[in-house]
Order: sequence, then structure tokens, then C-alpha cells
Amino acid sequence: MKFLSKSVLILGAVAMIACGDKKEEKEDKITIGDGNSPQSQTTTEKSSTSSDSSDEDVAEITIEGNDQMRFNKDEIRVKAGQTVRLTLKHVGEMEKSVMGHNWVLLTEGTAINDFGQKAVKAKDNDYIPEDTDAVIANTRMIGGGEEVTIEFEAPETGEYDFICSFPGHYSVMKGKFIVE
Repeated sequence: MKFLSKSVLILGAVAMIACGDKKEEKEDKITIGDGNSPQSQTTTEKSSTSSDSSDEDVAEITIEGNDQMRFNKDEIRVKAGQTVRLTLKHVGEMEKSVMGHNWVLLTEGTAINDFGQKAVKAKDNDYIPEDTDAVIANTRMIGGGEEVTIEFEAPETGEYDFICSFPGHYSVMKGKFIVE
């Protein structure tokens, strides 16, 4: 009987170890635009029950925007060429039409005020001007309680600005995206 108990215990342990590496993954990708424009984005949702060694090269970033027009981060650091998976969470309660937020990474040297003035006129495009090459990556506009995830490749080494381009937000909802 003792032998049988030990065998069952060992078989149970082996089964747990063997099942430990099973992975369940769901991935939905949506590309907006033609895929070649600066405004194109990919939204990705993944869930996994084990770590994936290929994800070591991915910078997982979560940034929050609130009803007080603030991001919870004013600096983000990544490596050049690294895949960036950025999740924007709107932790407030106000709807998108009143207190919408997006996350926009601008090219180096972009004048934030000039870009913001153009963005005001682009309501139908989530406040991303269609006639600009100043956008490296951006999320769609979200309202209170929503979140969105984008994935993009970090640009070359340098210091870039990120903003929320909802009218009037860019003056306070901004930060530095530092690529090392």
C-alpha cells in the first residue's frame, strides 16, 4: 500500500510538471489604416499561463490617464529596435467625448503646440491629423474605464515626446519616451 501511495504521488507530480508549460493564448489583431501610414496601429490582446522566453525582448508598458488630465508616467525608457507593447488605461469615469485620452508618440523635434493645434481639427480621426508624418505610434481614443494596447518597434536612439492629443490635454498630458 505504501508503494502505491508513493507511485500515485510521483505520477501526480510528473503530470503537474508536464502540464506546467502548457500555454493558452488568444490574440486578436486589428490594423487601422493601410499598415504603412504613421497612424496605423495594431491592437493586441494576449493571455498566457506560462512565461514565453521570446517575450524577454518585449518592453511591456502600462500607462494610465485619469479624469484630472494626467498620465501616471512622465518618462518611459526602452531600447532601440525593441518591440514595445504599450497599454493605455483610462482609470477615470468620464466618457470619451468629454475626457477622452489617447497616447501619441511624436517624432523627434515635433513642436507639440503646433501638432496639438492640428489635432483639434481631426476629431473624426481620434485627434490624429491625417496630413502629418510626426506620429510614430498612437492608440485610439478611449473613455473612462476603457483600455487599449498597441505594439510597435521602438525608434532609433533619442528622446521623443509622447502626448494625449485630445483638445487641450497635450499641454499637461505629456512625457518623454527615451530610447537607449
